[in-house]
Amino acid sequence: MAKSLGPVKRKFSPWTEPSATPFIRFEDITKRYGDFVAVDNLTLDIYEREFFSLLGPSGCGKTTLMRMLAGFEEPTSGRILLQGKDLSGTPPYKRPTNMMFQSYALFPHMSVEKNITFGLEQDGLAKADIAARVEEMLKLVKLESFAKRKPAQLSGGQRQRVALARSLAKRPKVLLLDEPLGALDRKLREETQFELMDIQHTLGLTFLIVTHDQEEAMTVSDRIAVMDKGVVMQVATPAEIYEAPNSRYVAEFIGDINILECSMVGQPRPSLLAGHPPHTTLDSQGLMIGVEQDCKAGVGEQVAFAIRPEKVRISLDPPADGTANAVHGEVWDIGYLGDFSVFLVKLDDGRILRAAQANVSRLVDRPITFGDRVWLTWSVDAGLVLTR
Repeated sequence: MAKSLGPVKRKFSPWTEPSATPFIRFEDITKRYGDFVAVDNLTLDIYEREFFSLLGPSGCGKTTLMRMLAGFEEPTSGRILLQGKDLSGTPPYKRPTNMMFQSYALFPHMSVEKNITFGLEQDGLAKADIAARVEEMLKLVKLESFAKRKPAQLSGGQRQRVALARSLAKRPKVLLLDEPLGALDRKLREETQFELMDIQHTLGLTFLIVTHDQEEAMTVSDRIAVMDKGVVMQVATPAEIYEAPNSRYVAEFIGDINILECSMVGQPRPSLLAGHPPHTTLDSQGLMIGVEQDCKAGVGEQVAFAIRPEKVRISLDPPADGTANAVHGEVWDIGYLGDFSVFLVKLDDGRILRAAQANVSRLVDRPITFGDRVWLTWSVDAGLVLTR
């Protein structure tokens, strides 16, 4: 049985079922603007009721991909399927999707309820049905008492919820969110992320969000597609993306990480513990590192060893565990972030490693400070060998 890499939000993983049919399928999609390739021969499956994130830096192709699904752009080649139907040639207003833009695009002269009503009236719904739908949406986003206000009379978070209610009012099969929380301050953004998750679970819709914010994607998503230069680098759950990145690009893009250049000096050998993966030995400029991983690289090949700062223990005392990886150095800098502290430790060969320590109490008997000689240690299963 595969080792669990972290908690999941819910018991929902259709992508692990061989018989599951994708709700949305991007099939061999390429999008060119002249000589520039925005999306490069990309294939990606998204499942019904999934909260899926496209994550990457500006210019990686994530927004272009979403706009093609919405019908605002047409692929240069390839096709997009929704519930098995090819969307080629289908205009945006006939697609069962709706998009919530970063700017919210609310009508400033209309009240909250009129903003929500507008799209329903365009669709020709009966007045009674419109009234019931608007009441339902206002209740869903907790804005019942703000129905008569204009957008200018609302906070940024309230305007965001109005835009969400308007997008959901037409009951799309897929809600597309283009950097929807970018205009909110950090605290409100974090609160709204959980509200989005609750609404998505309540309605049972498929949400596709485009974001460059790693924490946002990690918080809301069932799965994440990390993109770079029009290509999907990895698709996995947030825990898998963080704990088992498949490349240096993904490892460095998601969170903080230490990466040491190494060469293979020992082929994987059986673990001393039953049921554990084989051990691999690496040489990083004289620092010997043991890794509990079956690495496919051969002896002498160049690889990278990656380890998250929170998995590196820092101590003034030598390690008591003789089986742990250990290295000596000097505290070069300290970042105090409230809930935890980050220590930059300069090794004797000049390299810098980061160690993160939770501030679990207000008082520390032997505080670690600038200039201290310290030991950094980590277990054989804490890091990861990357071959690309």
